[in-house]
Amino acid sequence: VGHIGMYRDEKTLKPHEYFVKMPPDIEQRDLIIVDPMLATGGSANMAIEALKKRGATSMRLVVLVAAPEGVKAVQAANPDVDIYAAALDDHLNENGYIVPGLGDAGDRLFGTK
Repeated sequence: VGHIGMYRDEKTLKPHEYFVKMPPDIEQRDLIIVDPMLATGGSANMAIEALKKRGATSMRLVVLVAAPEGVKAVQAANPDVDIYAAALDDHLNENGYIVPGLGDAGDRLFGTK
């Protein structure tokens, strides 16, 4: 089990990485990246790139709720990563939140605020 800690700047909507801890042999593993929400795709793409830099080649992204904009962004940047979502909501609002969505579920779940 590895962990990548990130949060999204509420003004710029850009992700910021604050922690990465991975097993030493991730290039030999099939990785499942888990995130509660896929909104803009910025955090997911940053996580995927962090894993690729460490040698990962086999990855899947699993989310509870996704926005079409985030799905398109991840597919465009990382077409080799399959995305599995429990729900695909309508769109993002002007603040980059999924509509109807769950609000800032990632921050609430992981205590990053």
